[in-house]
Amino acid sequence: MDVIKTTEIAGALYRAHGDKAEFEAAQRENRFRKAGNEDEAGNWRAIRERIRRMRGANQS
Repeated sequence: MDVIKTTEIAGALYRAHGDKAEFEAAQRENRFRKAGNEDEAGNWRAIRERIRRMRGANQS
């Protein structure tokens, strides 16, 4: 999946789920990995990373 598509999906997921979007992407990544679909799991890993960047650094 290209960077543009990853960014679009990450943005949509973040708008729909807010701070829980990264967790949602991680769940999907795990589902695909358990099903043996490493390509799709990799796509969701990239989406999760993009969401993490969108959220910014954790504040303490």
